[in-house]
Amino acid sequence: MMSKQPYYNNRQQTGAESVRKSGAGSQDRNKMISDIAWETLRRVIDTVKDYASLDLTDPVRKKKLSTQAIDILEDVLREDSHHLSQVDRQKALKQVTDEIFGFGPINSLINDSTVTEIMVNGPNQIFVEREGKLFLTDINFRDDGHVLHTIDKIITPLGRRIDESSPMVDARLPDGSRVNAIIPPLAIKGPTITIRKFSTDPYTSEDLISFGTMTKEIAQFLKACVRSRLNIIISGGSGTGKTTTLNVLSSFIPNTDRIVTIEDAAELQLRQDHVVSLESRPPNIEGRGTVTIRDLVINSLRMRPDRIVVGEARGGEALDMLQAMNTGHDGSISTVHANTARDALARLETMVLMAGIELPVRAIREQVAAAVDMIIHIQRYSDGTRKIMRISEVLGMEGDIITMQDIFLFKHSGLNEKGSIMGKHVPTGIIPKFMEKLKLSGENLPMKVFEDEKPEKVRWGG
Repeated sequence: MMSKQPYYNNRQQTGAESVRKSGAGSQDRNKMISDIAWETLRRVIDTVKDYASLDLTDPVRKKKLSTQAIDILEDVLREDSHHLSQVDRQKALKQVTDEIFGFGPINSLINDSTVTEIMVNGPNQIFVEREGKLFLTDINFRDDGHVLHTIDKIITPLGRRIDESSPMVDARLPDGSRVNAIIPPLAIKGPTITIRKFSTDPYTSEDLISFGTMTKEIAQFLKACVRSRLNIIISGGSGTGKTTTLNVLSSFIPNTDRIVTIEDAAELQLRQDHVVSLESRPPNIEGRGTVTIRDLVINSLRMRPDRIVVGEARGGEALDMLQAMNTGHDGSISTVHANTARDALARLETMVLMAGIELPVRAIREQVAAAVDMIIHIQRYSDGTRKIMRISEVLGMEGDIITMQDIFLFKHSGLNEKGSIMGKHVPTGIIPKFMEKLKLSGENLPMKVFEDEKPEKVRWGG
């Protein structure tokens, strides 16, 4: 575990001393503002008794500290004879309050609703993702120690640790955003932080329709499938929107069901009344106490779940998840990393083998074919948009092969003059075999949902 001593107090030379010695005239203005903010912060910490144990979420304490920071900033400016404009004073004060109450230089990015991902590649290079595209920011940390301090501030409340013996960590921000950090010696260019942000107001099916990820007809179809307790796998590459889609699908689960969610770092934002959220745990400093996703899946079966939602299947837990789907826990949903819907089935086979139980390949495929009803495959395009590429029904086994049929497809028709993807979602004209199950569940989907551009081609699956 990193030292509880504030990083700001460990520096051999304070920010103000640096300004005095080098001369403000030789400093970039932003660097000067940063140094003044740094000296102010150091003095705030020295002034406040038991700073490390303060509850900084208390509004009264927060207001008092902010007032102290303003007074100390004025003292620093007076001592160093700096005459900052009101705008620059506000910048310096914001840097101080971001360090005290937030996560330092990246706090403004975390609070920026247009930023969907933050990538800190060492202290001097911070990228963000906006609308699916990467941009280099002009924000910097002071040095590696400053980045390490920010990592520590994120993970300490969660009981996680990072050091040379355990140089990688997964965590989350208070709003549920996913955080990964990796430090030297594994990260050669300095401590690295990757934050996948999640909206405080979760995306709905209407949002995904407006983004062009799916159509109104597809949303209607998926809602009927979830309510009818089909077992669904969402596949796609990294950053394609699998978790967002999982969140939307989970929102279709009736409020009367008991839902157990299982994740590495809790991200799902379900609004139902009866939700139990479970999170895996890494080993402690002695290398003990690990609780894996597989452990949680096994335990969830003893918790009387109506639905099991696994954030991502990536190992032996796939076997227990498939067994749960095959033994009365219908309506389970999970995501897997895969390049195609067919590849998702192969990945499930591989993950079952990772459970350490030697099973014939045919037996594994039979388990997969019997358990999974539908695969939703998502892709991210070059313009940053995410599309549901295909929705495929898993039919069963033919010989040694799992057979599937596509219900909906996205037909890509090129790029427009702005470089944006052109295309549309279309039904294939096949009516899935599980339509009978949907009807028995009271979901009366109109047949026009499955009609392609040539209605005479509509046909029953199988």
